[in-house]
Amino acid sequence: MLKNDARLSLIHSWLTQDLDWRVGRITVASADASFRRYFRVSRGDVDPAAWAPRADTLIVMDAPPGKEDIAPYLKVTALLEQAGVHVPHVHAYDARRGFVVMEDLGDTQYLSVLRTGRGVDKLYADALTTLANIQVRGLRAAQQLAPYDREPLERELNLMPEWFLGKHLGLELSPEERAMVTVFNEVLINEAMIQPQVFVHRDFHSRNLMVLPPTSQGSGGPGVIDFQDALRGPIGYDLVSLLKDCYISWSRERVERWVKGYRRVLGGLGANVGDSEYQFLRWFDFIGVQRHIKVLGVFARLWHRDGKIGYLDDLPLVMNYVLDACRLYKELVEFGRWLEWRVAPLLAAANAQQKNVAIRQAIADAKRARVRRKPPARKKAKKVLRKKRKAAPAAKKVGRRAKKVASRVVRRATPRKMVKARRKTARKVNRKVNRKVKRKVNRKVTRKTVRKAARPARKAVAARRGHKRSAVRGARRRVDRRKHK
Repeated sequence: MLKNDARLSLIHSWLTQDLDWRVGRITVASADASFRRYFRVSRGDVDPAAWAPRADTLIVMDAPPGKEDIAPYLKVTALLEQAGVHVPHVHAYDARRGFVVMEDLGDTQYLSVLRTGRGVDKLYADALTTLANIQVRGLRAAQQLAPYDREPLERELNLMPEWFLGKHLGLELSPEERAMVTVFNEVLINEAMIQPQVFVHRDFHSRNLMVLPPTSQGSGGPGVIDFQDALRGPIGYDLVSLLKDCYISWSRERVERWVKGYRRVLGGLGANVGDSEYQFLRWFDFIGVQRHIKVLGVFARLWHRDGKIGYLDDLPLVMNYVLDACRLYKELVEFGRWLEWRVAPLLAAANAQQKNVAIRQAIADAKRARVRRKPPARKKAKKVLRKKRKAAPAAKKVGRRAKKVASRVVRRATPRKMVKARRKTARKVNRKVNRKVKRKVNRKVTRKTVRKAARPARKAVAARRGHKRSAVRGARRRVDRRKHK
């Protein structure tokens, strides 16, 4: 388990105490663009009899109350399961604490496989079949969803001027430019509202489609996740999310071929697909411009508000989608030209600047973290080292002084037969003093401890000095007695 994570500890308590499950290891599975987090819970060596679901691993969604609401997720899960879509089955949930334990669909996203270039057409065929189920079999379920009408559309379009143009690029719009943007947004909203209204996932792209493990291939299609924001809206919205993906791109010819094939499938199922291929493609392109303008604002906001810088690398692709679509329709040409000369040239420099900001911020955070994690012992060791360096000269001085005293005592001892023995003793004293001082200096650091380290040597020298003086006096007395005789 991850340490120092109160929410994770609460999840473990909920699983083991409230649900009475025995669980093994808990690891981070993923996090999305919201405040939600996902943890993978493994059964490990736990007896299967004590593990309620019939699976080796489960996913626990952590949706902090006050920031996320799990009620829409639970509602949309049930609606999509009724439409035959493979979504993570919910085993248990706690709405008050914001926990949901669900089926584990693995960790292989469509995106990772699509980037290899293998089996692309097969993967998209499966995804389009799943999308057709959502839009046709889920048509009745869509009536239980809130409408994707003028209010949410306008709110999403306003994200771009605020977060992308203003906050990210630092661009101040003139009154004429604001008026042009307002007119352009009105065109996009009207085009979106005249399209047939169906069940809209709203994030039906390669990061939210999972390649299922062989044991989970019940429906034959991909696993679908991150659908809690579903609404009832334009028929082209999820199609453009999938085929004009913000994380991977394909040629216009290939995309048009997929769109036309999907229209034929929907028409065969009795859905409203417009009067012609041109009209259906127009719906696809116009709602694509609306989505990608919204995404420009969302990705900029994810960095400037939430600190998620990885989405800045996807901004150039999203901008290209908008520019390419605007060149195809006369209603969008003026806005596209304005973007091309006024906005697009600023993007690369703004991304580079913000990445530098992120690097500096990361370095500062790392320094603060090191300071917080620095143990008291390390600080004490540094202080000891400083004192040791400061005290070393004093210790050497004490050692030199002790040597001088010892040699002076030896010179004063008059009996010549004792000189050799005294010098030998003095050398021993000097070596002992040097060893003691060196040990003390290496271990301790203050001047007080240095003086303490030299004290035994000084005492020894003083004792020997007294002994030698008494020896000298004795020798003189013997000499005097001989003279009197």
